[in-house]
Amino acid sequence: MAKREGQTTETCQVTLLPEGFSHGMVQVIYSEKNFRLDLDLMRSALYISVPFFEGAFISLINNKLFVNLMLALQCRARRMEGRGNYRYLLAVLLGSTFFFHSPQALGRSGPKKITSFTSRFTNLEATTKETFRFNASLFNAQARPVVYALQAAAPPGWNVAFRVQGMQVTSFQADSNRAQDISIELTPSPGTKPGKYVIPVAAVSDQGDSLTLNLEAVVKGNYSIGLTTPNGLLSGEGTEGNTKSLDLTLKNEGTLPLDNLNLSAQAPGKWSVSFEPSKIDRLDPGSTVTVVAHISVPDKTIAGDYLTTFTAGNSNATSNVSYRLTVTTSWLTGWFGILLILIALGIVYSLIKKYGRR
Repeated sequence: MAKREGQTTETCQVTLLPEGFSHGMVQVIYSEKNFRLDLDLMRSALYISVPFFEGAFISLINNKLFVNLMLALQCRARRMEGRGNYRYLLAVLLGSTFFFHSPQALGRSGPKKITSFTSRFTNLEATTKETFRFNASLFNAQARPVVYALQAAAPPGWNVAFRVQGMQVTSFQADSNRAQDISIELTPSPGTKPGKYVIPVAAVSDQGDSLTLNLEAVVKGNYSIGLTTPNGLLSGEGTEGNTKSLDLTLKNEGTLPLDNLNLSAQAPGKWSVSFEPSKIDRLDPGSTVTVVAHISVPDKTIAGDYLTTFTAGNSNATSNVSYRLTVTTSWLTGWFGILLILIALGIVYSLIKKYGRR
């Protein structure tokens, strides 16, 4: 830089703030009326300095505005040829220790938030009897509240529900510069085949703008079990005081294996039911197994029809069937009853014969 008459030029090594502009060369030029700082960075940089006084300093480096930059500089003048005595310069630039990057001053904007429709998880796996629940979020970056209508292009037979703050909705109002959580529930139809289904979900604003979110529902199959008798007959006869053995057929009617199947029965009071086997460890799709149910009818059970309900299943699938058992008395009990009647009639006859003539 060219020197003016009456000016002294000195060069000092300093550390620059903020980080990224370290180790530069500062050239201090001063005179009786004014002085300024010219920065020659070791990297290519566009630098403009503004004259300062009493510690005030503003600079523009690479289109970034630095305000209140803290810098302490002390230089001792060198004795120049043909010059006079030494002079000292203490320039202290003090600030509020913060870096200010002003988009308005630079004519450029910072990271701009945009309206978005997102979901943390976009791929879920479940069976046809389960509901796919996606947690989505819609951010409204506009300067005004916007009403959004929610739509989903689900396969035929599927049920779609949108919930905002626990309430089922088809549209809602999104506040300005706020994110709204949305629960999206997709329930497949019972006959849905296993596979991956891509379901576009759209949020359409009151201005016609559309935000689309593609969700993937992976149907891995279904659980289903059937329970009946081998011939399909669900009624029979039994006698009081005896045990009735009944064959039951279990079939896996789903597309996924069934594990740890339990069997139980709800019978009339004082009746007991046991199964052989009492538990099925695994039943593959399409497989069938036969279980024997032993129904114990207690003594002195009144003759009539009694209903027993059998249940088989696990946490994924359950099936039940009702069986009607007609209870009859045994032949011994019948003959004993007839004998009692005959004895009673004989007693009555003898009494009539003895006292009837009086």
